[in-house]
Amino acid sequence: MEWRRSYSLRSYLRSTMWFVPVAAYITSFFLIRVVGWLDDWLQWTWAWKLEVATVDAALESVVSATVAFIVFAFSSLLVAIQIASAQLTPRIIATTLLRDNTIRMIIALFVLTLAFSVGTLARAQDTVPYLLLTVAVLLAGASTVAFIYLIDYAARLLRPVSIVWRVGQDGLAVIEEVYPAKVKGPYMPARLTAPPPPPARTILHKGTSAIILAVDLATVQQEAQRTDGVIEFAHQVGNFLSVDEPLFHLYGGSASADDNRLRGAVALGAERTLEQDATFSFRVIVDIAIKALSKAINDPTTAVLAIDQLHRLLRAVGRRHLHDDVINDANGKPRVIFRTPNWDDFVELSCREIRLYGAGNYQIARRLRAMLENLAATLPENRRPALLKELGLLDQALEALKLLPDDLTLARTPDLQGLGAPMRQPRANSVP
Repeated sequence: MEWRRSYSLRSYLRSTMWFVPVAAYITSFFLIRVVGWLDDWLQWTWAWKLEVATVDAALESVVSATVAFIVFAFSSLLVAIQIASAQLTPRIIATTLLRDNTIRMIIALFVLTLAFSVGTLARAQDTVPYLLLTVAVLLAGASTVAFIYLIDYAARLLRPVSIVWRVGQDGLAVIEEVYPAKVKGPYMPARLTAPPPPPARTILHKGTSAIILAVDLATVQQEAQRTDGVIEFAHQVGNFLSVDEPLFHLYGGSASADDNRLRGAVALGAERTLEQDATFSFRVIVDIAIKALSKAINDPTTAVLAIDQLHRLLRAVGRRHLHDDVINDANGKPRVIFRTPNWDDFVELSCREIRLYGAGNYQIARRLRAMLENLAATLPENRRPALLKELGLLDQALEALKLLPDDLTLARTPDLQGLGAPMRQPRANSVP
């Protein structure tokens, strides 16, 4: 299978809700056959005898209860999606709710219990299949416990702090995968100092317009080495790509590269995903923050929770080597030009919009300052200019608000909680 198709399929299955329950439904057919065969072979019975009518009534009750569980679970999920997308951001639907393995496994358990109970009921017309009945009762008990747990789990999951924490966790995983190398000393990425010469040939995008989800850099580099040339990817992951827009620029011997192979190395989709898009988790969290700062919602505490996660993500990015624009082969010869976000991009994405919409709120101004000052003091020296620039812009924004002197002093005090825990310089005589 072509790489982009297999990648898109994997990404779709990771973000879909139906696949695991359907797999459980199919599994139930095999499970009924296996357990039924064991039941016939073992001739196992309980210590007390049961009437067929009693077993049928019990199984019908299990089926009814399980159907109610499934209906309630999906109804609650739909309501949760509507509320969460309206209060936070629609981006969390695909990035968080539909990717939750706990919800998927619980619904799969309900489906398995329903299908297995129906199969057991069909076999309990003349005699009581005790082993099948035992498994059905165990599944029914597990479903009841899972249903009770689901109510508590869903209530906890939909809290803003849980959502932003989960997006932050996913963002950290992507950062560690995309940028595996940590900073251990002075580092200057191989950026393009001058625009490359005119390409020998350009590969255009065909098909339909879409979002760039990921790129198979290994395939692109192999094609560049095979043709002894340089291949430039004309976009960044997360960009919108229109039909007949440049996809690759080919230099030197790469003019003879295989168009289909290069197009097959780019996965496209309808919306951005977290897998290879390092800035998308930042985007989702910033969206949550600025929606919380809107006058219709006016929830600055949620915005502070979002800044907590941005602080966490920026610290992780700041301690890692970001990708070079130029990727060399084993001999040090340039082969691929692949542009990625730099440190300034991450900092601006994390700060600019939140400052624009929230500088007039004490919590936001103080929490942003605490984040920037903390990162400037703890990250490598080459990360400081972008952070200090944002601090300067924050001061200018506060001055433009024409606050009272005491209010301005309060707004300029860094605070990791927004309000209530100002960061103070330690006194020398306070340390025993």
